Amino acid sequence: MEMNILKDSKEEIEVEMESLTLVEILRVYLNKDSSVTFAAWKREHPTKKPVLSVKTKGKTAKKAINDAVEAITKDLDKIEDDFKKLK
Repeated sequence: MEMNILKDSKEEIEVEMESLTLVEILRVYLNKDSSVTFAAWKREHPTKKPVLSVKTKGKTAKKAINDAVEAITKDLDKIEDDFKKLK
């Protein structure tokens, strides 16, 4: 998946992403993190790519995104294991 970093500082990042679905999932998981003070996405026009904006306090924005991705991966692995048990 292609990502374009538009703004990057220690506690703030803006990332343009391909998928609206992934941006929304990341937003949900980021907002569960107590060190994230702001996580939202915007899209200037339906033909444009969504931009995820993250602000943190006490943790770098990149670390917060990485932690969210790890949590998503863990949850997806659990869902996959549960699904395999159904067969």
